[in-house]
Amino acid sequence: MTELPASSEIQSAPAPRPWYVSALLAVVAVALLLGAAWLFARVRSPFPFYGTAYSGNTAAAGFSGTDQDGRPYAFVPGQGDKVTALFFGFTHCPNICPLTLAYLDKVKAALPEDERERFQTVLVSVDPARDSPERLKEYVEYFGKATGVRVPEPALAEVARDYGVGYQRVEVKGADYQMNHTTATYLIDSAGRLRVLWDYTQLPQVDRVVADVRQVLETSP
Repeated sequence: MTELPASSEIQSAPAPRPWYVSALLAVVAVALLLGAAWLFARVRSPFPFYGTAYSGNTAAAGFSGTDQDGRPYAFVPGQGDKVTALFFGFTHCPNICPLTLAYLDKVKAALPEDERERFQTVLVSVDPARDSPERLKEYVEYFGKATGVRVPEPALAEVARDYGVGYQRVEVKGADYQMNHTTATYLIDSAGRLRVLWDYTQLPQVDRVVADVRQVLETSP
């Protein structure tokens, strides 16, 4: 027969932690992790970019498709002297894509003339079923000067994966479908390296985006 400890030796189990405390601790942990990642990117960057800087020589992926004039188009990173702002979107996008094009056009206009010629914007459509070259041409020219590119499936999925871009068709009741997609813009230097990533909410700060672009132009081969 096992002898029980005296009552003074019996310790009560600690009360369970309230759910909201656990939730708060989880939020704090995620915030610290994201903050550490942001700080790491900033420390590794030789210049305090406004956007999120890539560290090291992160190569951009090349791809091919058809441009808004119906001509074969190939994006070959590292060829030529242009710095490229690349993003993924579609012409039926109600707000984010037109705003992205409009702000990037303002960035281009704000550059000195000699640098302006070395900066280009490229939109890769995530909706090749509807985005014909004709529609892309009308769209990109309405919002400024950019190149619209249609990449058919399954090549589009490969390009998106190379850039960490997600996209998904979403059915809309009583209307045509929409596309959910990653809203980042990638700045690629003339050597074909990924240098800066902007979230679309950062683009309205045109002067700060211009500073990022000029820094990359000055440090590109």
